[in-house]
Amino acid sequence: MMLFDQEITEIKNKAEELIQGQLKKMDDIVDHNQWKVIQAFQRHQVSDFHFSGSTGYAYNDRGREVLDEVYAEVFGAEAALVRPHFASGTHTISTALFGVLRPGDELLYITGRPYDTLHKVIGHQGDGTGSLADFGITYQETALTSEGLVDWDAVVSAVGPATKVIGIQRSRGYDWRSSFTVTQIAEMVSRVKAVKPDVIVFVDNCYGEFTETIEPTEVGADLMAGSLIKNPGGGIAETGGYICGKRDYVDLAAYRLTAPGIGGEVGAMLGTTRGIYQGLFLAPTLVGQAIKGSIFAAAVFEQIGFETKPAWHEPRTDLIQAVSFSGPEHLIAFVQGIQRAAAVDSHVTPEPWDMPGYEHPVIMAAGTFIQGGSLELSADAPIREPYIGYMQGGLTYSHVKFGVLMALQTLKERNLL
Repeated sequence: MMLFDQEITEIKNKAEELIQGQLKKMDDIVDHNQWKVIQAFQRHQVSDFHFSGSTGYAYNDRGREVLDEVYAEVFGAEAALVRPHFASGTHTISTALFGVLRPGDELLYITGRPYDTLHKVIGHQGDGTGSLADFGITYQETALTSEGLVDWDAVVSAVGPATKVIGIQRSRGYDWRSSFTVTQIAEMVSRVKAVKPDVIVFVDNCYGEFTETIEPTEVGADLMAGSLIKNPGGGIAETGGYICGKRDYVDLAAYRLTAPGIGGEVGAMLGTTRGIYQGLFLAPTLVGQAIKGSIFAAAVFEQIGFETKPAWHEPRTDLIQAVSFSGPEHLIAFVQGIQRAAAVDSHVTPEPWDMPGYEHPVIMAAGTFIQGGSLELSADAPIREPYIGYMQGGLTYSHVKFGVLMALQTLKERNLL
């Protein structure tokens, strides 16, 4: 077993003692969500023949059809589209937005500037990349207040006749703010519908699934998307994404993924079906393991004087643990320390690089079995002020603890504590 010096061991022991109550709360959420998933499997009579692969057009792939039905029930939605053909969370979100928006429509994000990779999807008029702007779809965003809340005066002023979709990003992305709870999202839905009843409320649910006992589509969100290599894939799904919500909007997204008139009726699963089912079954427990690790990380770094968000005792509604550092050297050491604890590629030292889709150099620790699988322990950060490291995931609580302690040891070895 890996051993740390007495100082680090004492920090570890104090953190574990401090967070026992929070870990118990997470266990209760896991139990609730695990039974919700099992009941969905049972109601739709999932059997082993549903796991069979399909090829070609894959008409009448019953495993694929039931998978959609199970996801819809788990997320409290009318319909779902769950496919390995989504290359990433950004691709899934893009498909949902292009599905429901038309030239002359407006997309309005009310939770501030969205995650970096979505900026190119939104685009600029005439950019020639096939972005939303290139198709004559306009975009607005309203900044959050200094407390990290929706600025309702600004939202009411921004909503106009062309506003077709209201975008909500549940997770913090690369912002120093709290992620939004489902209760907060319910209020957002209610208030924007009061301003414009026919507006479509879209939620980017990446990193949020199973962190609470309810999901945004259970409180009125019209359309929602996420990645299978994050929470709902349970560390087993090798690729893919899901879109769920009102049936008409899910159908429009399906027409964008394949072709108008075809939609979700085709799409060979190519041997991925079993992994997607099993990943969903495992997801509540593994999300719980990751969040326990994030709680531990917050308690450890708060002890040594770093600010964290959320703090160890605050509610969790996504996987991400943010830690604020004083300079780039601390940030780089933190991410490289996480990599040192990996089972895969621990011998690799990550360095900042110009990653596609990002606007600043990014450093990323990703010793994962599935490339980019952020339900697995990973950490990343743009190298820009303020210097904030973002850690997420962990298939086991033990692994996250080792990652956090190795990051701490790396900082200590470099005289950065």
